[in-house]
Amino acid sequence: MSQRRKEAASRARRAVADVAGQLAALREMTVGQLCERYREVFGDPTRSRNKDHLHKKIAWRIQELAEGGLSDHARARIAELAPGAPVRWRSSNGGGAARQAPEPDQMKDRDPCLPLPGTVLTREHQGAEHRVTVLEDGFEYRGARYRSLSKIAQEITGTRWNGYLFFRLKNRARERGAGGEA
Repeated sequence: MSQRRKEAASRARRAVADVAGQLAALREMTVGQLCERYREVFGDPTRSRNKDHLHKKIAWRIQELAEGGLSDHARARIAELAPGAPVRWRSSNGGGAARQAPEPDQMKDRDPCLPLPGTVLTREHQGAEHRVTVLEDGFEYRGARYRSLSKIAQEITGTRWNGYLFFRLKNRARERGAGGEA
């Protein structure tokens, strides 16, 4: 075996050992440390505080960086098949060919469960209809701006609510994913 091949094989073994060490270190990290590691490997902060989710995403990214990710052929095949995929699989490309995907910097802080800006969410509670307009950077309810649907739901009901559940956005997302395009 030539010296060059021996050195390449040695580097490959060290890289694999380094990946294994990084993956093992993830298991010992706190949620805060995982959030920081997520920022390091993806370049963007995460909104998740779920330890298992963060662990899996970071492990995947570390391995992708070490192994090189998907081949050009695989990426081309995905692009070819994407227009026929179920909506829930296509959320990263804007929901299909008919809709133009938002710019990445616009999507960075936007929750994918939210409808497009300009959408009016309507909910009846105790005989009164409540209308909330989705904005680029929050929500408008009764002339006031809010950063959170949960705060609006709390104002309406007087108790703490998950805003997505109160305005039935979780159910809508589930129906779209299971029943095709809505």
